[in-house]
Amino acid sequence: MEAHYFEDEKFDSINFAEVKMAKAEYDSCAFSHCNFESVDLSGVAFNDCSFIDCNLSLAKLSQTAFRKVTFKDCKMMGIHFENCTPFGLEWSFDHCILNHSSFYGLSINNTTFKHCFLVEVEFTNAQLKGSIFQNCDFLNAHFENTNLEKTDFRTSFHYSIHPSLNKMSGARCSFPEAKALLEVFKIVVE
Repeated sequence: MEAHYFEDEKFDSINFAEVKMAKAEYDSCAFSHCNFESVDLSGVAFNDCSFIDCNLSLAKLSQTAFRKVTFKDCKMMGIHFENCTPFGLEWSFDHCILNHSSFYGLSINNTTFKHCFLVEVEFTNAQLKGSIFQNCDFLNAHFENTNLEKTDFRTSFHYSIHPSLNKMSGARCSFPEAKALLEVFKIVVE
């Protein structure tokens, strides 16, 4: 019989693209050097788990739960995070590659992204109030109708955000990157 609950387990160097992962609830588990590329994680719940140096690119996340989950040094390209279960959604990202992923419409206020690549990431309709983006690359990331109030972009770069199409009250930016906020108005800052 397949287990439906795992607690305090360590999963190291497992290729879940070849070894079927149990559709289960994982509490306080650690995943290190694991491959989840293109793996269907639909219906799986991760609570207080950590992912270190894992590849989750193109993973399918229909109704996947991430509650108090940390991702460090992970490759997570092309993921549709908006398909996750919104209830209790809480995570942080440190030194992760999230290029071509989507957070469309998600409420992920107070999320921390440190040293992440967010190239061509979709943030339309997302709630990111109070989030911290420390040294993140936003090249061609898309923001529209996004709540960025009290969000910290001071050390991040390559962002292009239209202030009239997003909520930005209290957002923190620094020069020279803050000039990008004025480009949409054709204002030249010298």
